[in-house]
Amino acid sequence: MNKVALIEKISQTIEVNKKISEDMVNAMVKIIINELKNGEKVNITGFGTFETMIRYARGGVNPQNPKERIQIPEVIVAKFKTGKTLKDALKGKIEV
Repeated sequence: MNKVALIEKISQTIEVNKKISEDMVNAMVKIIINELKNGEKVNITGFGTFETMIRYARGGVNPQNPKERIQIPEVIVAKFKTGKTLKDALKGKIEV
């Protein structure tokens, strides 16, 4: 499912037009991104938690020239941890 399909599904499920659904999806994505940029966690109970972590600098190998060593810089990455309801639904224990 992509963003367009998600917007369509939301508009059908809660019976609103696609523009409102699109605004809701865009707002949610924007809020999650801004909270993560500010170092905050975003916890959606039952679904999961978005948070950031630091992937520390390390040495690596240049894939175009395997004999050459390169330094990979430190970077902040997003991490997602699934919630209990999502885990149980994927295991078939509950119906959503």
